[in-house]
Amino acid sequence: MNTFKVSVQETSNTAIVKFEVNQFITKHQSFEFNNIDEAKASPLAQQLFYLPFVKKVYISGNFVAVERYDIVEWNDVQDEVSEQIEAYLNDGGIVVEESSTTTKKVPITVYAESTPNPSVMKFVANKKIVTALFEFTSIDEAKHSPLATELFHFPFVQRVFIDENYVSITKYDMAEWQDITIELREFIKSYIENGKDVVLPEALETLQKSSKQIDSNFEALDDISKEIVNILEEYVKPAVASDGGNIQFISYDSAGKNVSVMLQGACSGCPSSTYTLKSGIENILKEMLPGKVETVEAING
Repeated sequence: MNTFKVSVQETSNTAIVKFEVNQFITKHQSFEFNNIDEAKASPLAQQLFYLPFVKKVYISGNFVAVERYDIVEWNDVQDEVSEQIEAYLNDGGIVVEESSTTTKKVPITVYAESTPNPSVMKFVANKKIVTALFEFTSIDEAKHSPLATELFHFPFVQRVFIDENYVSITKYDMAEWQDITIELREFIKSYIENGKDVVLPEALETLQKSSKQIDSNFEALDDISKEIVNILEEYVKPAVASDGGNIQFISYDSAGKNVSVMLQGACSGCPSSTYTLKSGIENILKEMLPGKVETVEAING
């Protein structure tokens, strides 16, 4: 059975709390319910309305947002609501009746964006499409991603990298971007609009990408490695993500003061990646961890 995990996320509105799920619970669709009668298409929302303090329920992508009446404070009840949603999902409860969603097509915007790597194009959606990052270098590896599997049927697709709201595609030299960009953009747009699975629900657990597994791997690291991971997360990953790529910590050798990382997506094989590694990442780690890091080496994902 797939394991759903729910975490509590505060919002700018003190009356509303988001309950974020580690998997998608709607097929890129959004639903808003103001009362239990309106929620007849959503057994989950109906169950939440039995709680006397629930004023409004909003379900979208991988979260449930709940607005409360002033009779309670969220600090007193949010953990109980989180546990209730998590138990409901793990018991196989229906989020929204299939009959109410099959005829609806969700408008999606997808635009193409060039990256520093001339072999990679980034296709950005206006919706969150995955809850973790995935990279596939062949159709065999892509069995956990129906979208990547279909993309590999294009003869010019070499690699597929999928992150929160975009797909980075690496092409073979046989094709030029001006000849294939529109075709790929329209394909990805149509695929998401039709509510198809980008990755299979079990992909997070199978590929060791669930929050629990990631936290467990982090806790097993030594203190310096944890510091390195935190620095990469805060100072490096946002920059490489904007270019359609990712950097992943592999190991730290305390004797040689060497850090090994993996470059993924647009960063893999990018002509400027060596410069970025030496002048950027290596310098940041040396500056923030003086005497602990001398060199950074990378392998391509």
